[in-house]
Amino acid sequence: MPMLETEKALAQSRQFGVKPIPLLRPLGWLARGWKDLWRCPGASLAHGLVMAIAGALILWLARDRFWLLAGAFSGFLLVAPILATGLYVISRDIEMGRTPSLARVLEAWRPRDGRLVVFGVLLAFAGTGWVMTSASLITGFAPQPIHSPGDFLQHVVLNDDSHLFEIWLGMGALLAAPMFASTMIAVPLLLDTQIGILGAVFTSWRVVMEYPAPVALWAALIMLLTLLGMSSLMLGLIVILPWLGHASWHAYRDLVKKAE
Repeated sequence: MPMLETEKALAQSRQFGVKPIPLLRPLGWLARGWKDLWRCPGASLAHGLVMAIAGALILWLARDRFWLLAGAFSGFLLVAPILATGLYVISRDIEMGRTPSLARVLEAWRPRDGRLVVFGVLLAFAGTGWVMTSASLITGFAPQPIHSPGDFLQHVVLNDDSHLFEIWLGMGALLAAPMFASTMIAVPLLLDTQIGILGAVFTSWRVVMEYPAPVALWAALIMLLTLLGMSSLMLGLIVILPWLGHASWHAYRDLVKKAE
């Protein structure tokens, strides 16, 4: 049965082709995402506000447990693609010449077949797994208790003897890279078509393997802008997260086409 499901997913993925893009195309996605953001600012910024509040809540809950905070924020980023579902709906409506509405955004959160719900649960499990792994690594191997950013900097980042920071970064990369490859265009593809979850993941991987350089640039831009938003006490995320969500829709539309 698993082999049959894999073959079915591969067949679904082959129904979609990958469009060629130049190296700097991600800058165009940001430009189009910015336009979408201000064509429907109310609903877009509402998404950003909710996600910024979630980030601030994480910061408050782990304010004296930085060993937990470091993993919690990166885990939050793992589930961000599914949180942007409503933003994809807005960009799709704008693209089709329709006026975006809150009702259509809310409808996207009630998919009839439940694929987005299942995918969201899987991402949440992955994020929770990384939070637990990160916390266990830091609390178990740091030479001193980690309660603040200063503790993390002194005892983890600048500790030349333990190499704990390098190990922590390496483990994070081992999780983040395949997760990004699996989700880059999977969620908007699930929203826009009837493809299965595994088929959407396979298609996302095909995109990454076909154009690794532009995808790497896109990942770097996402990380840079997100860190910029976090550094402003989460306030910048109110604009940056919906901007990236709209841009991600244009990344999907730019990269994936129905195979002929």
